[in-house]
Amino acid sequence: MMAHSVNYLSVLIAAVAAWLFGGVYYTSLSKYWLAAQGKTLEQCQAEQAAKSGAAKAAPFIVVFIGELIMAWAMYGVLFHMGMFTLRAGAISGAALWLGFVLPTIAGNYVFSGKKPMLIVIDSAAWFGAMVIIGAIVGWMGK
Repeated sequence: MMAHSVNYLSVLIAAVAAWLFGGVYYTSLSKYWLAAQGKTLEQCQAEQAAKSGAAKAAPFIVVFIGELIMAWAMYGVLFHMGMFTLRAGAISGAALWLGFVLPTIAGNYVFSGKKPMLIVIDSAAWFGAMVIIGAIVGWMGK
């Protein structure tokens, strides 16, 4: 994939959409996510209060950069398959999530002793992000 052939606008829009989805998703499931972490809201608030502004922002920035990379890689997959459609993108996002993201999250979380519900919550968030990224990149095409 040559740099000049990438539709960077589709990559950016897909990353922003996935990032916004994550914000809505985790906000709506915050109670369950905290319980799966084994934390209370008060503990989480105390941890956040102890952090600097940069330390508070860092996770959001890292996730957004990761989603930019994922969207760029998704563009490459769809480019090489020659299948720029919303459907092909969404299916590719789901397949890549199943083949790469879910096993990685599950393996890491099991070895670190995380609760199964945390695997479900976090992997479902990445499923949504991958499908959104794939659908947008596929829809916007070359």
